[in-house]
Amino acid sequence: QVHLVESGGGSVQAGGSLSLSCAASAYSYRPNCMAWFRQAPGKEREGVARIYRDTGSTNYADSVKGRFTISQDNAKNTVYLQMNGLKPEDTAMYYCAAGPSGCLSAGYIDFWGQGTQVTVSS
Repeated sequence: QVHLVESGGGSVQAGGSLSLSCAASAYSYRPNCMAWFRQAPGKEREGVARIYRDTGSTNYADSVKGRFTISQDNAKNTVYLQMNGLKPEDTAMYYCAAGPSGCLSAGYIDFWGQGTQVTVSS
């Protein structure tokens, strides 16, 4: 079992920045793929960014490329999402997620966090 706890959400004006953190606790299984998803009201949950724990390889949704950066601290079992140049359309509940690989797609996710709200005002 893997327990994921997000923190760092909040409200910001358009053009501002926020940083999210996801602390992962695992006892016998450490997923190699960690990701951030988001879900706005009335919309499907979408993968935003993912990182592989072993290689540090990253991948991003087109909508956030150049603005968001995913990173990790394996010693702390923590994944981060730095969000710059925020837009009102980035407003959503953001979820930390974990799976074995390919975890930018929800179908490959084994574990979800409880979510943290990000609100961007114009």
